[in-house]
Amino acid sequence: MIPASTLLVIAAGAVVGAGILLLVVAIMGTTPAPPKVRRGGPSSMGRARKRGLVAAAVGLVTLVVTQWPVAAVGAGAFALAAPSLLGGAKAEKRQTARLEGLASWTESLRDTIAGAVGLEQAIPATVYAASPAIQPQLRLLVDRLRVRVPLAVALRGLADDLDDPSADLVVAALVLNAKLRGPGLRQVLTSLSEAARAELEMRQRVTAGRSSTRRSAQIVTIFSLAVMAGITLANPDYVEPYDSATGQVVLLVIGALFAAGFWWMKRLSGVDMPARFLVEEDGR
Repeated sequence: MIPASTLLVIAAGAVVGAGILLLVVAIMGTTPAPPKVRRGGPSSMGRARKRGLVAAAVGLVTLVVTQWPVAAVGAGAFALAAPSLLGGAKAEKRQTARLEGLASWTESLRDTIAGAVGLEQAIPATVYAASPAIQPQLRLLVDRLRVRVPLAVALRGLADDLDDPSADLVVAALVLNAKLRGPGLRQVLTSLSEAARAELEMRQRVTAGRSSTRRSAQIVTIFSLAVMAGITLANPDYVEPYDSATGQVVLLVIGALFAAGFWWMKRLSGVDMPARFLVEEDGR
């Protein structure tokens, strides 16, 4: 049984720590969160549901094996965040392929418009020759146009489907042209395609430079978890102090430190993308 004085000291420490955290936040301030983009179809919802079930199963197994609630919550949280912590390369490759396809589609759209074809006719004509990385989004755009969705609204939907800052630049130029019907669209698309090519080259260089850092972060994460699991299973007497309530509090602090370390390694191995500007807030 934990003495009341010990619980009082733990509670006082938590209150003091929370007060210090609030003081730091008040002094440094916070940045407003960017508008949330409406995204996520049935496939993404299915993946999220599957990850949630896997995380719940991992947490339940951990609770049965260790009898530690803190370890069960930590294991479930790690299982839920594992694709983000240990992955990233696949998502970056998908973004790179999407940007390359966007640059090629912009050039194709520019060349089609050069034949004195309107924007509404040029877009469907360029879909079937587009890159597979962006062709599904372009097909959705054409489907919206076929059901008489206004061109500007359909293009905004394309920006949300592509979900890329570079795509926002291209879509914004097309939206302005759809509303104003002014000249010079070919020159604008030429400049945007050149900018997309330059950004593509930059992203490829950054991705190549961060690949070794990402691999090191994955090795450290997996090795740390393997050591903790191995000690817990191979030498139960060594981790017996964690069976008490005080031990669970200590384990919570240790888990928080490990989580902070994993998150920091993920930040070091990732690339901060610029925020999108052509977004539509939830609830509108």
